Amino acid sequence: MRRGRPALPPTGGGNAAIPGEADAGPTLDSLGRFFGAIFAGYGPAWLWAARQDPVPAKVVRWLAAVFLLGGVGRLLSLAVHGWPHSFQVAPTVIELVFPSVWFRLADADERASRERRPAGAPAARPTSPDLG
Repeated sequence: MRRGRPALPPTGGGNAAIPGEADAGPTLDSLGRFFGAIFAGYGPAWLWAARQDPVPAKVVRWLAAVFLLGGVGRLLSLAVHGWPHSFQVAPTVIELVFPSVWFRLADADERASRERRPAGAPAARPTSPDLG
């Protein structure tokens, strides 16, 4: 955050919202705003999945894979360009560790739901997200 400016998410704040990149230029500004918008959709996708009964394992695995891919991308950047701003190291660790937990737990709710469901009762189906 620059002195005198509020912290904004990358979509609205551009380079000023990315630690160490306030003067990175239009290419990084464009990229940061793009990823801000992507994450504005990624978070609600997780919220939608978590509100389903049962939580759909296939969706959790896809979302975890996307998250892991982000961590792998950061590792590639580290290998090619060296260490990023220190603010970016913690997200890299999170993006590499959390997906393994999510992959392991992905079908736990579906299994528990099958065990709770009376014999012969139909399985619940995920609902469409309410976009309105």
